Amino acid sequence: MRQSAALFVLLAVALLACSRDTPTPAGRRVIVLGFDGLDPVLLERFIDAGHLPHFAKLASEGSFRTLGTTMPPQSPVAWSTFITGLDPGGHGIFDFIHRDPSPPGGLAILPYLSTSKVEDEEELRIPVGRWALPLRSGKTELLRRGTAFWNVLVEHGVPATVVKIPANFPPEPSDANTLSDMGTPDLRGTYGTFFLFSSDPEDGASRSVSGGIIRRVSTRAGHVRDRLPGPTNPFVRDTPRVEIDFDVWVDAESNAAKIEIGDEKRVLAAGEWSDWVPVRFDLVPGVASVSGIVRFHLLETRPHVRLYVTPVNLSPADPALPISTPAGYARELYGRVGHFYTQGLPEETAALASGALDDASFLDQARDIWEERMRLLEIELERFRDGFLFVYFGGSDLVSHMFWRALEEGHPAGMVAEHRDAILDVYREMDTALGRTLETLGDAPDHPTLIVLSDHGFASFRRAVHLNTWLRAAGFLQLRRGAKTGRELFRDVDWTRTKAYGVGLNGLYLNLRGRERNGVVGQRERDEVTAELSAKLLAWRDPDTGDPVVTRVYRSEETYAAAHRALAPDLVVGYSRGYRVSDASALGEVPAVEIENNVKKWSGDHCIAHDLVPGVVLSNRPIEAEEPALADVAPTVLSLFGIAPPSEMKGKPFLR
Repeated sequence: MRQSAALFVLLAVALLACSRDTPTPAGRRVIVLGFDGLDPVLLERFIDAGHLPHFAKLASEGSFRTLGTTMPPQSPVAWSTFITGLDPGGHGIFDFIHRDPSPPGGLAILPYLSTSKVEDEEELRIPVGRWALPLRSGKTELLRRGTAFWNVLVEHGVPATVVKIPANFPPEPSDANTLSDMGTPDLRGTYGTFFLFSSDPEDGASRSVSGGIIRRVSTRAGHVRDRLPGPTNPFVRDTPRVEIDFDVWVDAESNAAKIEIGDEKRVLAAGEWSDWVPVRFDLVPGVASVSGIVRFHLLETRPHVRLYVTPVNLSPADPALPISTPAGYARELYGRVGHFYTQGLPEETAALASGALDDASFLDQARDIWEERMRLLEIELERFRDGFLFVYFGGSDLVSHMFWRALEEGHPAGMVAEHRDAILDVYREMDTALGRTLETLGDAPDHPTLIVLSDHGFASFRRAVHLNTWLRAAGFLQLRRGAKTGRELFRDVDWTRTKAYGVGLNGLYLNLRGRERNGVVGQRERDEVTAELSAKLLAWRDPDTGDPVVTRVYRSEETYAAAHRALAPDLVVGYSRGYRVSDASALGEVPAVEIENNVKKWSGDHCIAHDLVPGVVLSNRPIEAEEPALADVAPTVLSLFGIAPPSEMKGKPFLR
């Protein structure tokens, strides 16, 4: 008996030791590459044409499937599902834009960005002369709910590194190495404010434009002096923005200029981008300051001076806001590769759309961003020994948005012959990243599992849909008497006679009594109004083509988990290929026409019916599921490490 008892104790101790200290099993190493917006149709076309040798190798020797995306198929929604394994009802992100149905102030409805918020605490300041002493800083909050699967990994002793992950700003607390991407603001607290300093009269007077600021400058004896606007100053009453002086010395004969800002100097030829330039904004001289980084792009020196400046990115060497876990991870990467873009979605789509950048300059910048991301990938591949590694590339999405017009003849935005291969080129860049990863994996029997995926596919955006205008024509939305159109933020809507309104890229809300400030639709008539809206949306035809505008309409209570469904639109509109809601309607405008040609450079999109734009998934292991979906990825990764997925995850593992 004593021997049996002693043997039992020894066995129990051994089992406890194994459960606590067992390292990640040999071979249980997983790498996931996330290529935003990679489309299965284009990917197959480019593989078949011989352009993507590494994708071709992975598809032939491993597995290639379409990957079901979220509904709606928007990047913050989809990546939140990737992160948590939950549907939007579980993680609480339903669109790029949510809305407050009863905001403070004079507005009836207030749209806001869905993934994070900053609470301003201006009232917690003590005035001292022209200065104001902040008692504590504003709070930045991640609005995505649910637990990131990499936190489940580290809880089970699996090391994890997540490089540039969307929908994770500020970063979810973690013992993993993580670096945020989409949703990370610039130093000004915006989602990217560019600057164009110009002496060209055609650029107009100093003003704000969508996504940027144009400053009119004067040239005297080849010299321009202006100020770069930075963040607000919490130490000064009324929190004005801090600015830094800079000088531009123009040599028109050589078509070049020297730029001086602080202690930094750069000489650029026309058409050239600078490297990263550190800038420091003094809040209280000699006492408090914040650091940022910018890149200059000298557009021209003659006959006018035109200088483009990127948004002021948070400096990874000394970030003013949290962008990584642990906090020192961003600084560690800076020590290895130098400065890099920290702002989410760094490709300057707003600058291209406004004409501040031309096509070639935009593509040069996008290529630089890819090269930065490749350096981060290289570093992590070099030291990857165990556990889980994820690296994200977003350029495949943003270049596709801006250059679908170059891929599709007859697009209303106009063909761009000289950049016909812009999208192909970015797919080639992704192929290069994949090739470098495959090289690291090697051919050993215990080589890591590789998963390559995209969050959604892509489609043409030919026709801009003014949903709120259609709602007005159909009798669901009313303007104030005498108003022929409605301004943004619903400022001309008569809420006492309005039953429904659209906010965001796929959302349609009822003006519910007891929820909206001026709600008129009661609970008893809710189902009746919803059914009528659904039927009429599905019957809607484009008057110019006769094509259906909408192919799917989803009711939130029939689609989403209940946990955070109160944030969801009442209906989610799934547009047909070629159609997407207009930017104007997404922010509450009511233009004169229901549908018009999309002539903007933002010419491709995916915010349509989710079954029309699936993503892709490839692996060097057999994919057993015929129809894998994004919600399956987190359970799959956990299962590869022998970890049972949490019960709230509804997806199923799809790899052996």
